[in-house]
Formats: sequence, structure tokens, C-alpha cells
Amino acid sequence: MTQRSQSRELYISIQSRSYTEPHINSTSTRQPDEELVERGDAISPTRASIVRMLALLCACSLSVGSHYASYTLGPLKSRLAREINTSNTEFSLLISAFSLNSTWTPLVGGLMASKLGSTLTSIIATGVIFVGQVLLLVGDIKGDVRLMVFGLFVFGFGVSPLAVVQESIIVRFFKSHGLGVSMALGLVAGKLASFISARTSLPLAERFGRHAPFYASTFLAALSLVINLVYMASSKWLIRGSGTVLLEPSEIRSEARRRSLYDISEAQALEKVAKKRHIRFKDIPKLGDIFWAYIGLNILCGTIWAPFTHLAANIFEKRYGLTEHIASTQASYLLAGSILLYPITGFMVDRMKHPQAVLRMFTLSSVLTLFGYAWLVLPPAWTGTPSPAVAAFAIGIGFSPLLLVVLVPQLVPFKFVSTTLGVHKSMEQTGATIFQTIAGLVLDGDQRVKKGGQYTTQQLLNVFFAFNVLQLLGIIGLSHLDSRRRQAAETIENTVGDEEDAERESEESTFTGGEGDILASEIGPLCSQDPRKPLLGRRHRADSGASCFPSSCPPQGVCGHSEIRRGHIFVCLCAMIIGSAWILFLSIAWLRLRSGQERDL
Repeated sequence: MTQRSQSRELYISIQSRSYTEPHINSTSTRQPDEELVERGDAISPTRASIVRMLALLCACSLSVGSHYASYTLGPLKSRLAREINTSNTEFSLLISAFSLNSTWTPLVGGLMASKLGSTLTSIIATGVIFVGQVLLLVGDIKGDVRLMVFGLFVFGFGVSPLAVVQESIIVRFFKSHGLGVSMALGLVAGKLASFISARTSLPLAERFGRHAPFYASTFLAALSLVINLVYMASSKWLIRGSGTVLLEPSEIRSEARRRSLYDISEAQALEKVAKKRHIRFKDIPKLGDIFWAYIGLNILCGTIWAPFTHLAANIFEKRYGLTEHIASTQASYLLAGSILLYPITGFMVDRMKHPQAVLRMFTLSSVLTLFGYAWLVLPPAWTGTPSPAVAAFAIGIGFSPLLLVVLVPQLVPFKFVSTTLGVHKSMEQTGATIFQTIAGLVLDGDQRVKKGGQYTTQQLLNVFFAFNVLQLLGIIGLSHLDSRRRQAAETIENTVGDEEDAERESEESTFTGGEGDILASEIGPLCSQDPRKPLLGRRHRADSGASCFPSSCPPQGVCGHSEIRRGHIFVCLCAMIIGSAWILFLSIAWLRLRSGQERDL
């Protein structure tokens, strides 16, 4: 214990006890959060704020290169077809190659960050993104579409892990200092980079040549890597300077091993905290029908959002007879809505008290995008311009991706939020990859038909419109399931509340002490008093053996046997959908990617 008294004093705090977790016997001071705090000299609030701002700047800069590179190709579609003779299918394979690895990396990105730590994971992610961007640049210089596809395939490996790292860094430094605003700024930085990319890639190509946008994106990817190295070198100083808590499981486990040399109880407490952060994927089938309705909605969102933003410039050009410059400018505005609407949406969500406020906003976004597609489906001779569709679509997707994330804590227990976010991103990207690949095949349809480009574009817009209708119906269905779940939870609360009132009266007539409160403290509340938080059913008594009501799961996410069986079926279906995305991409790439000689270069 002498060694302990001489070292800097360290505290570990464990979350307050619930009925599902026993206390951990330890002599150290406990606080309400799962935080490992290093207590040293007092830190000036001004200095801590400045250091946190530097950390936020580093976190936002990590993804600038990847976001810029993601939207470079869309405005260049016509130019690439003219200069290196790419087909619609080859262009769609370029975009699909970028998103293909995101069908599975979100599922392991959090695990990777947990095992390796956010610093090392960010170095790997930004390094992979830079290598992929270099391959894309070399492929463009050589006119080798196959190499460009491979470069974007490599590029896609790092995108999802980098997003996890960026969010982890922001949470680490701003957990108790305006986390919502800081997270919104991180998201807006990426959206701003995407908008600038869509707005500037064609002007760069027109002024400096076809390779200029790829040089710019490669430079920004390299800049993100350099900033990441700077963050790695200064991360300990940033942590100490801001008085930041150490939240990463890898750091907690490391600290546990160090403490085990002189305090085994502290080591066990730390290992307990690290273990609680590990989520088992075999528990996913237990999350209930409402979880799977949400996952299905994500597939539809991926189908109608991302593919259109990449194809919009070419669609506007062909359908309305616009120049490349005007069409790319119009298409770039599709990405502008998020820059303004993300912070506004976050502000509104924090203050709207209706339990289904987020779902109602989501319904509004679907109606707006549906109006945009309806406008584009109408004959161009009637509408004359894509501007109303651009405005409606920009507003619709300007806040809906954020709502898709904000909705998660309302649907699943807190323990499964990170897992659900990983599955949500995976399935959204799966829908985008499948439809992006199919869109290229549709646009390369029967070229023997006179004005085949107009005909196939109309077909594609009709399909977009139909999937948007399905998305709107999916939101309505999800809202219905959520309403049923809340009604079931209220029924349970009223029933159990009446039983406990009767038991309390009986106990008060027998005992003189206040021991009747022990049962309530062990069971905990039925549901959150905040209507925006998930309704988590109360645990039944040990001798009950009854399962919970449909669509109303207890805190550990375990539902009735029928829902669990359906959950296993849905897991298999999701795995099959991800597998089909890979099979479709690889088969089409094998059959339709051409060499330079085959493209007459």
C-alpha cells in the first residue's frame, strides 16, 4: 500500500447497482458513472476548454479526406464516360466498391476500437483510406477502371472504423461538456466536406484537367492521416490538459492489469467495467419485432438516399437537357440541407416531449423525398426544371439520417444501442450497395430503344419512387409497433403498480420498519419518465416465468419465445442480404468491368 500512496491517486467508479448486477466489493470511492478518472493537479477551466476544442478540431479533421473523396465521382460521371468510355454499370461499380465493405465493417468497427483503442484504430483507418485513394488516383491517371474499383474497395475498409473512432474521441472529451453540440459539429464537418466535394470536383476537372479532383481528394486524405499522427503524439497531453475521463475498454483493461500488482479488488472492478462494454451478437435476436422493423427500414433508406445523390447530376443533365456544370451544381445542393438542418434537428429533438416526435419528423422527411421523386417522375416537358425536387429532397435527407440514429435509444435497451447502431449502418449500406449496382444495369438497359437513355432513366426514377413509398409505409408500421409497445408497457405498469400497492399495505400491517421499499429498489422503475427514452419493461418475479408482452422487452432485451424465433430468422435473412450484395457486386464486376483495350483506349 506504500506504493499506492506514493503514486498519483486514481479512482474507479462503478455504475450504481441495479437488480440485474451485484455490487462489487472494493475499497475505492464510487461515483455514479462508469468512469476511470485520473486525479492530479487542478486544471483551469479555460485551459480545459481550449484543449477540448483542439481535440474536437482533430476529431473533425480525421474524416475530411474520406468525406471529400466519397462524393468526387458523382459530378464526373458524364466526363468519365466521355474521356475513358466508362459505362453506367462501370460507374455504379465504382460507387458500390466504396460502400461494399461498409456492409460488414460497422459490425466489427466498435469491437476493433475496443480491442486496439481509438488512437491505433484511427491510424489504421486513415492509413487504409489514404492507400485506397492513391490507388484510385493511379487508376484514373492510367485510365484503368479496374484499378479504380480496387482502390475504392480498399478505401471502403477504413470508412466505418474511422466513424466509430471519431465519435469515440468526441464522446471521450465532451461527455460532460456539451456532447450533443459537439457531436453535431462533428457530423456537420463531414457533411460540409461532402458538399464542397460535390460542388468543386467538376470545376476542378474543367480548369486543371480530369485528374485534379483525385489529386485534391488524395491530398485531403493525406492531411487527415497527418492530423491523426499529430493527435496520436499529443493524445496523452490532450487527456491530461482537459481533465478527461478514460473511457476506452482497452485502457480500462490495461489499468486493471497495472493495479493488480498492488490492489486486486481495484483490478477486479476495472475488469468488470471493461466486460460490461462487450456486447454478444448472439443476443441480437432477443431485441424484438420493433428492432427488426427498424432494420428493414434502414435497408429501404439506403436504397433511396445514397444511390440517388451519386446519380443525380447525370440524371438532371440527361433528363432536363442541362449542361454538366449546371447539373452538377444543382445536384450538389442535395447535400447542403444537412449542414443547416443537423444542428436544428438536434435542438428540436432535445426539446420535443411527445413520445413519437422523432417518428413524426421521420414521416415528414419521407413525404418530402417522395415529393422530390414524384416531381422527377413527371414528364420533363411538364416540370421543366429539377429545382423543386432538389429543394424537397435536400430538406428531406437533410435531417432524416440523424433521426435514424436518434431513434435508436427509443427502440432498444441502452446496453444494445452501440450494437444496433452498427447493424443499422451495415444494413443501410447493404441496401445502398445492392441498388447502386442494379441502377447501373438499369441505365445500361436496352440501348436499341430509341432515346434509350430517357427510357431507362424513367424506369430508374419509377423504382426510386416505389421504394420511397415502401419506406413511408415502413415508417408508419414502425410507429404502430412503437405505439403498441408503449400501450403494453403502460398496462404492465398499472397492473404491477396495483399489486405492489396491495402488497405494501399488507407489509405495513405486519412490519413496523420501512423494509417494503427494498422490493421497489431491487426491481426499479417500469419505464423511463422521459417519454423520449425507451420503455423498458419491469422484470417479473423469479417465480413468475411469464414472458414479456409483445414489443415490450425488459432491460436486457429478452422478449417472448416467438419473437426470439423470428429474430433468429431475421438474422439469417440479414446475413443472406449482405451475402447477396457481395455476390451481386463480384459477379457483375467479373462480367462487366472492361480493360482499357476493351474500352478502345
